[in-house]
Amino acid sequence: MEKQPILDICGIDKRFPGVLALKDVSLQLLPGEVHAICGENGAGKSTLMKIIAGVYVADTGSILLDGQELHLENPNDAYKQGLSIIFQESSLFPDLTVLENLFMGHEEQKSLFPVLPFIRMNDIPKMRKRAKEIFIRLEMNVDLDEKISALGVATKQMVEIAKALTFDSKVLILDEPTAALTNKEVHTLFETIRRLKQEGVSILYISHRLEEIFQIADRVSVLRDGAYVATADVSDVSKPKLISWMVGRFLENLYPKEDVEIGETVFEVKELWQRGLLHGISFSLGKGEILGIAGLAGAGRTELALAVCGLSKADKGELLLNGKKLVIHQYRDALDKGIAYISEDRQRYGLVLPMTLKENITHKVLNRICNVFGIIDRRKENSITDSYMSQLSIKAPDGSFVVSKLSGGNQQKVSVAKSLAAEPQILILDEPTRGVDVGAKSELHRIISNLAKAGKSIIIISSDLPEILGMSDRVMVMKNGCKAGELLRAELTQERILEMAL
Repeated sequence: MEKQPILDICGIDKRFPGVLALKDVSLQLLPGEVHAICGENGAGKSTLMKIIAGVYVADTGSILLDGQELHLENPNDAYKQGLSIIFQESSLFPDLTVLENLFMGHEEQKSLFPVLPFIRMNDIPKMRKRAKEIFIRLEMNVDLDEKISALGVATKQMVEIAKALTFDSKVLILDEPTAALTNKEVHTLFETIRRLKQEGVSILYISHRLEEIFQIADRVSVLRDGAYVATADVSDVSKPKLISWMVGRFLENLYPKEDVEIGETVFEVKELWQRGLLHGISFSLGKGEILGIAGLAGAGRTELALAVCGLSKADKGELLLNGKKLVIHQYRDALDKGIAYISEDRQRYGLVLPMTLKENITHKVLNRICNVFGIIDRRKENSITDSYMSQLSIKAPDGSFVVSKLSGGNQQKVSVAKSLAAEPQILILDEPTRGVDVGAKSELHRIISNLAKAGKSIIIISSDLPEILGMSDRVMVMKNGCKAGELLRAELTQERILEMAL
């Protein structure tokens, strides 16, 4: 007998000013299944999830839970009905304890006095008992009195899941849950998802990481440009087919690395030390070379990049550019010498989100586009912006478009354009494709390959081993702040990299 859906989404439309975000989207979630939702940035995944969770109200269409139509005006209505969403960005209160966060807004209460039942207070013992039961169910040991600010990313996520379970959620929505987790933490999360599934909880799982979908999901549905494309059992669909549904075509090459003749050494790092973080790191970089830096979380990869660029202070070491010693006290010094760094956290450190594309792209080169009176020459500003929007295929109406309204992939391209506008010789890319869809990832790889072909020397720091393997001429592996070894392109395998990293 065919299962009846626990959640039935029928003909959902949602329009924002100037944008039709969802067009007649319908899909079903079955009891006790993990159903993945895929699509490029801007496909409408998050908008649909926010409608299901009561954050947005659909313009047309309906949502049925156990056959009953839902009328949600806010997320609290969704929680009460057993629908919970865990966003990519934590929604917990950092200065409150785990226990306070778990029951925020729906505290267990008791009467203060039997004769005065209208005077009520929080029933702390009852909440503690229920919280402990939930964490036992999740096989997690969490201090209920610890402040959220003291917890790691993975533990915060488990607290988010525990919070959802305090509402006895039937449906759990996970939006990019592994974006900031290590491989070990991802494994722990997947074990939790499997336990919840066995208990009958139904899960909608959004992720750009296709390999995760094949590990954890039972079925997958694809959205493209706000419209429903297809649903299939994960066991019946291949990765190339899934990608073709997402981008509307088969991607010929996700890693379009071109062979480039590597020139003379242009950059050298010698015996770089930073107390407690870096221990005598040395490496070189040739003209047109792409050097991958691999390693597990905490290996010191980002710390190395920050020290090289003057964003943190090294205790000892030497930097050489074209054979000449560099003195770098701050990032502006590195940028002036032709070294640009693109942060892994584009929203916090790479972009000014409320500003326009042209304001972001020309931010580092104001000295070039201002006249002697400090007034911006709009023609120069527009010329630089239009050039990089064209080169990097940034999808926006024009340079006056606000960056916060762009998809993740296009935001990353603006971050790259901002650094390229400074005309660097050395480009350091920290997790360049984190959080972007497969189509944007392929475009960014093409851009990186073209930059190397044009003579730029590039360092890619990435936790994505296929990216490291596909895009690097040479790989340096780090472990515990030390250089564990180097591998040439012909020697590269995931096993050899992991062997060094471990």
